[in-house]
Amino acid sequence: MSVDGTLFREAMARLGAAVTVVTTGTLAEPVGFTASAVCSVTDDPPTLLVCLKRASRVREAFHEGGPMCVNVLASAQQHLSDRFASALDAVERFTVGHWTTLETGAPCLEEAVSSLDCRIERIVEVGTHSVLFGQVQAVRMGSPVPALVYFNRAYHHLPHS
Repeated sequence: MSVDGTLFREAMARLGAAVTVVTTGTLAEPVGFTASAVCSVTDDPPTLLVCLKRASRVREAFHEGGPMCVNVLASAQQHLSDRFASALDAVERFTVGHWTTLETGAPCLEEAVSSLDCRIERIVEVGTHSVLFGQVQAVRMGSPVPALVYFNRAYHHLPHS
């Protein structure tokens, strides 16, 4: 039985997800994009995965052995999500926010809810996407503020608990 792609995308739109900005490169030559297809794989060794559209103009910057930082956005950072999903060039995207590095040298957003600095261990091509497996080298915890969530093709702002 084959599932219709439109129906599959509609079902997946109803799966809420944290909004992140995923980066690579260096502070001098940064590259990044907005992603909600991010999840943990295992905690031993700490590993996560990120899905990136193969046709993305930033895809070639991400490679096995390279750095990758997953920056979880706060509810008040929707503008950063929009910026990193826009047609702005790579450097222009990074003119907002305060950027630093952790272990790998990938840009890390100082104001993020959390940042997971990884080394890309493996890339698996599946259909239209590349699945990037990152082994976490360092974690930076930001302020415990509500995260930004994407659900049903719209942003949602979680209340303080």
